[in-house]
Amino acid sequence: MKNLASQLQERRQQQLYRERLVVDGPQGVVVRIDGRDYLSFCSNDYLGLANHPEVVAAFHHGLDEFGSGSGAAHLITGHSRAHHVLEEELASFVQRPRALLFSTGYSANLGIISSLLGRSDRVFEDRLNHASLLDAARLSNARLLRYPHVDTEVLASQLAAAPASEYLVATDAVFSMDGDSAPLARLSAVAAQHDAWLLVDDAHGLGVLGPHGRGSVAGAGLGVSEVPILMGTLGKAFGTFGAFVAGSDDLVETLIQQARTYIYTTAPPPAVACATRAALQRVREDDWRREHLQALIKRFRTGAMQLGLALCDSQTPIQPLLVGTAGQALKFSLALREQGILITAIRPPTVAEGSSRLRITFSAMHSEVQVDRLLAALERAGMAARDAAGAAR
Repeated sequence: MKNLASQLQERRQQQLYRERLVVDGPQGVVVRIDGRDYLSFCSNDYLGLANHPEVVAAFHHGLDEFGSGSGAAHLITGHSRAHHVLEEELASFVQRPRALLFSTGYSANLGIISSLLGRSDRVFEDRLNHASLLDAARLSNARLLRYPHVDTEVLASQLAAAPASEYLVATDAVFSMDGDSAPLARLSAVAAQHDAWLLVDDAHGLGVLGPHGRGSVAGAGLGVSEVPILMGTLGKAFGTFGAFVAGSDDLVETLIQQARTYIYTTAPPPAVACATRAALQRVREDDWRREHLQALIKRFRTGAMQLGLALCDSQTPIQPLLVGTAGQALKFSLALREQGILITAIRPPTVAEGSSRLRITFSAMHSEVQVDRLLAALERAGMAARDAAGAAR
C-alpha cells in the first residue's frame, strides 16, 4: 500500500502542494478571504456575471418554481422545462441545430469522445489541450496521438499516415494556461481533408470572443459543417455552472443514447438553467462588456511591456506571466498577496517544468484604476524578487 503521507510531504518539498482558499461572499473583482479583501485577477468570470443582479434574481425565481434539485438524470425525470428551453436558446445562440446540457465541461468532453470512438479509432489532440480532452481520449480506448502546439502541418502528416479508421481532431479554442487561440480555420480544413470529426472546446472563448460573444468558432467564420462538434462551458463567461455540446440533430441524439456521462448523471438543478438563461441574455446584448474587457487587456499588455514582463502571446482575458520554477511562482504570488492582490501560481503538472506562471485573468468588472494597481504591484513584487535573488548570490 502506498504511503500517502510521504507522497504528500514530497509534494510540499517540491513546492507543488495545492491548497484551497476559502472565500466568504460572492465572486467578484474583490473577494474576501480570512477577513481581508483582495483585488482578484484569477477568476474565469470574464464578463462579471457570476453575481449579476438579473442572474441572481433568475436563480431565486427558478428555486421558487422548480425547487433546489432535479431529482434524477435527464433521461428519467430530471429534464425540466427550464433545461429544455435553455438548450434551445443555446443552440440558437451558437447557430446550430441542437444543443445538449452536461453537468460539467469535463463530463461533456468524456461523453463526446467515448460516444463517437472506440478501440480501433484515433484521436488527434494539441499537446496543450485541457486535461478533460486528453482524459476523454484515453478513456475512450481509442489511440491518442498528440501534435505540437497549434502545428497543423504535423497534424496533417499524422492523419495522412494513420490507417483507415474513425478519426477525431480535438482542440481547445483558447488554451487555458497560455491564453492563445487555435488556428481553427486551418484545423477545419485539415480535418475535412482527412474525413475527420473536429471537436472544438470553446470554454474560454464563448461569451468573450466572436460577434455578440458567440465564441471562437463564430469569430473564425466557421459553421456546423466546418466544426461539427462545439463544446462550451457555462461556469466562466456565463457566470453560472455546467456545459453544453452543440451540433447536428444526429450528434445530439447519439449523445443522448450513448454518452455515459449524460445518461448516468443527475441533471443540474433547474434553477441553474434559469440563471443561465438570464446570463445568456446579458451575453447577447452587453457588447460593452467585451469592449471594456479588450480595452483592459490592451492597457495591461502595454503597461507590462513597459515593465519588461514576460507575457505569453495572448489577446484574450488570460494573460499568463511566465516566472520559471514552482518556488519562484509561489514567492511572486505571495508577494502580490501581501499587497492585497490575488493571483494563483500555476505549477507542474498543470504546466511544464520551468514554465510556472502567474495566470492573470481579467473581468469586465475590473476598472482601469485596478489594472494600474496590478501593474504597480507586479513592478514592486518583481523588484523584491530580483533583490532577494541578488542577496542569495
